[in-house]
Amino acid sequence: MTRPIHPALPAAFADDPTFATWAAGHGVIRHEPVTVERIAELLGRHARDPARQRAWLERLIAADRLTCMGMWLVAHMTYARRVRLDGEPLSAEEFKPNPEGHTGGALNMVPAYAGYLAANAMSELTRSWLMGQGHCVAAVDAINLLVDNMGAAHADRYALDDAGLTRLVNDFYRCAVDPDGFPVSPLGSHINAHTAGGTGEGGYLGFAGLQYVHMPLPGQHLVAFLSDGAFEEQRGSDWASRWWRAEDSGTVVPVMIANGRRIDQRTTMSQSGGTDWFEDHLVLNGFAPLTIDGRDPAAFVWAILTAEEELADRAELARAGHARYPLRLPYVIAETVKGFGFPGAGTNAAHNLPLVGNPFRDEAARETFHRGARALHVPEAELRAAIALLNNHAENDRVRERDHLLADPHPPLPLLPELPDWPLGETVSPMAAIDEAFVALVDANPGLRVRVGNPDEMRSNRLNRTLDRLQHRVTEPEKGVAESLDGCVITALNEEAVVSAALANKQGLNLVASYEAFAVKMLGAMRQEVIFARHCREAGREPGWLSLPVLASSHTWENGKNEQSHQDPTLCEAWLGEMDDVAPTLFPVDAPSAAAALLALYASRGRIAVMVVPKNPVPVTLDAEQAVRLAEDGLLCLREAESPRLQLFAVGAYQLAEMEQAHARLTHAGIATSLFVIQAPGKLREARDEGESRAVLSQCRLSTLVPEVSARVFLSHCRPEPLSGVLRPLDTGMRSRFLGYRNRGGTLDTFGMLFANRATWAHVLEAASEVAGLDLEALLSPAERDALAGEGDPEVLRRP
Repeated sequence: MTRPIHPALPAAFADDPTFATWAAGHGVIRHEPVTVERIAELLGRHARDPARQRAWLERLIAADRLTCMGMWLVAHMTYARRVRLDGEPLSAEEFKPNPEGHTGGALNMVPAYAGYLAANAMSELTRSWLMGQGHCVAAVDAINLLVDNMGAAHADRYALDDAGLTRLVNDFYRCAVDPDGFPVSPLGSHINAHTAGGTGEGGYLGFAGLQYVHMPLPGQHLVAFLSDGAFEEQRGSDWASRWWRAEDSGTVVPVMIANGRRIDQRTTMSQSGGTDWFEDHLVLNGFAPLTIDGRDPAAFVWAILTAEEELADRAELARAGHARYPLRLPYVIAETVKGFGFPGAGTNAAHNLPLVGNPFRDEAARETFHRGARALHVPEAELRAAIALLNNHAENDRVRERDHLLADPHPPLPLLPELPDWPLGETVSPMAAIDEAFVALVDANPGLRVRVGNPDEMRSNRLNRTLDRLQHRVTEPEKGVAESLDGCVITALNEEAVVSAALANKQGLNLVASYEAFAVKMLGAMRQEVIFARHCREAGREPGWLSLPVLASSHTWENGKNEQSHQDPTLCEAWLGEMDDVAPTLFPVDAPSAAAALLALYASRGRIAVMVVPKNPVPVTLDAEQAVRLAEDGLLCLREAESPRLQLFAVGAYQLAEMEQAHARLTHAGIATSLFVIQAPGKLREARDEGESRAVLSQCRLSTLVPEVSARVFLSHCRPEPLSGVLRPLDTGMRSRFLGYRNRGGTLDTFGMLFANRATWAHVLEAASEVAGLDLEALLSPAERDALAGEGDPEVLRRP
C-alpha cells in the first residue's frame, strides 16, 4: 500500500515562496491537498538540501506550464489549421472543416507524459516509456515538439514557432499519400515509427498491459501508461506480479489512466464501483495500488518515484529472505475525467470531438474553443523557461527521452550451434529437433535473457529438453516438476499473454509454441508487432531485436482426435498475407529442415515467423546441406527428373509423405516427374513492394530452381485458395491443381484427415492425370479407383 503521509509536512514549506507558487497551480492545474502533502513528503525524502528542493519545485512548476500548453496544442491539433503562440483568437477559416482526433484520451495523457518528463528531470534518470493507448499519440507528439524531443522526421518539419506548430496541426490526420503510396505526413493517428521514443503502435488496446513486465532488463526503468478501457478489453495483465523477478527484470511502474469512459459509454470498471473496486481487485491479484489525481503532473511525479522506491524496498527484502515472490508490484491509478482541461470533458463526445459543434462553421463552438484555449495558454517566455528547466539532460549526462533504453533494443546476434546430424530415413519428431537446437542455442548464449511463451502442453508439443532446461516460472515450485521461481517459460492458458511475454523480451532470445488451432488467438499481437517493425525499417530505424519463431504444432493433420475445432490452419494462411520480409511462413518437412529454419531465423532481426511443425515422428528426408539450401531458397528439388512431364510440389511434412508415394507410383509407371519441397511459399511470390522484393526470389532465380513445365500439382498443409495466390508465379493456369485442407474433419487420424480433404497420394494422382493427360487406370488399381470415387473402402489407399 502507499506510504503514510504526515499531515504536518506541508507546514515545513509554509514560508517557501517557490513551494507556494507551485502549490497555487497554473491554468487548469489545481493541486489537491493530498498531492501537496505527498510532494512535500517526497521532497523531505529526496531533496533535503534547500537548493535541490528549490530545483525540484521549479521543475514541478515547469511541468504545470508544460501540461497546460500540451493540452492547448492537442486541442489545436484536433480543431485548428493555424496556431498562434501568442494565444490570439483564430478566425473561422483558421479551423479545420473536418476535425479529427481521439481528443479526450490525448488530453488525459498530457499530464501523465509531462509528469514522466518531470520525474526524469528531477531524479536525473531517463526512464523508458510505453503507451498502450496508441490513439492518444497527439499528447506525446505535442509535448515532444514543445520540449524538442523529436525524431528526425518531426524535427525536419516542426518547431516551436507559429509556422512549425501550424505545420504540425495540419499534418495531424492528413491523409495525403506520396507517389509511392506512403503517407505524406510523419504524424499518425497512433504511435508510429516517427514518434520519438515510440516502441509500438498501441492500436490493439490491452497488449501493453501484457508486455510491460517482460520488457526491461535489470537496471532499466520503465513507465507503462495503460487505460481502463484496455483492462476491460484484454485480460491477462492481472498476472504481471507472477512474472516479475528482481534478478532478471528491471523496474516497472504501470500507470492506468482511469477516465471512466470508452467510446459510447462508461467502462465496466466505472459501472462496477470505480477505482475503489479496482483497488480491491489489484490487491487480490498481487499489486499495491497507488491512487492519484490524474489531472496533475505532480501527482504522476510522486507516483513514479514512490512506486520505484517501494518496489526496490520489496526486492531488497526478497534478496534478504524476508519476503517471497510474488512481490506486490506498485500499480498507479490516475483518476481523471475524460478530456479534462477542455470544454466537453466527461461527455461521450470527449472521446473524439469534445465540442458540441464545429468551430469552422459554428460561432458558439468557436467561442467555446477560444474560452478553453485561453484557460490553458502560457506566455511564450514562461513556456520556454519551463522547457529549459526540464531539459537538463546535458548537465546530468542522461539521454533524451527519444533515446531511452527500450526505444531501440539491439542485442548481439547469437552464436549459432552446429546443426545436429540425423540419419536419412530415421523417423524423428521435427519439434523434438527444434527442441534440441533451441537448447543448444540457449546454452551457447548465456548473456541473452530467454522467454518461452507456452499456452499449454509443452511436453505434448515435444519441447521436453527446453522445459527441463528453462522450466515454468511459478511462485511456488512443485517438487519433481519442471518449475522454478526464475524459470524462463511463461505458461498461462491465454495465448495473448504468453506471446506477449516473448514479443516484449526484445533484448533476448524468444520462442513461442502452441497448438496450431489456438495460435490464431495470437495473431493480433503478432501482426501489430511486424507492422511497426516494417514501418521502422521504412523510416530508417532498422529493428534490432532478434527474430522470433512462433511454432504451430499439434497441427491440423495430426490433431484428428480432438475434432474439427482443433483442425484449423488459419494462422499460417493469415500470416502468408503479411509481408515476407518481416513475416515469413515456414513449413519444414523433417528434423533437419526444422532445425535449420529455426537457426537461420535467429541469425536475422525484426522478423516473426510462423513455423508449422509436426510433433509426431516423420522420416528424415533431407541431409544437412539440403536443409540449409531449403532455408535459404525456400524451395528445393528433392527428386529431379530429366525432361519431366509433371512437377509435384509439397508444402508440409505430411503432404511430402503423400507426394513421395504419388511420385513413386508415377516413376514406376515410367512418367518423368520431379518432386519439390516448398518450405517458404512467401519467398516465391510476386513482391508487393520494394521492401518485400529484397526477401523474395527473383524471377531469374525461381526459373533456375524450377524449370518450365506446364503440368503441376501442389499439395498444401493449408487451404489451397490462399496458397494458390501466393504461388501465382508457379501457377500454369488450367494445367495446375492445388490441393489441401477443404474444411473437412472430425475424430480422425492423419490418413482420415487426408482422405476427407481429398489430399492423399491417390488424389494427387487424380489431379496429375487431369493436368498431364495421364491414364488414371494405369496408375491405380480398380479398388483404389473405387475408393477415390467414393464407391469403395478408403482403407485401400492408406498404404499403397
